[in-house]
Amino acid sequence: MSVATDVPGFLSLAIFVGLVVASGVTLVAGYRVIFGPTTPDRVVALDTIATNVVAIAILFALQTDEGFFIDVSLVLAIIGFISTIAVARYVSEGDIIE
Repeated sequence: MSVATDVPGFLSLAIFVGLVVASGVTLVAGYRVIFGPTTPDRVVALDTIATNVVAIAILFALQTDEGFFIDVSLVLAIIGFISTIAVARYVSEGDIIE
């Protein structure tokens, strides 16, 4: 594991804990996507997964000192937003494009 040299020890620990927590919440949201009782529950869980993947990418960028993952997280945030809008529109109206 490559850790940036100018990061204090407590910040490195906080980043690692954040990665573990975000990964755990993503797994719990994945359970809700599979076994969710209603479609809106599944949509909210998918949005949560998208948000957590962005957080994981940013935390990983901080941990490895790679700026490329910031760009990846921005693209993932845009894709997550657009997909959430599309699924919400499909659930509410039954059609994405009129």
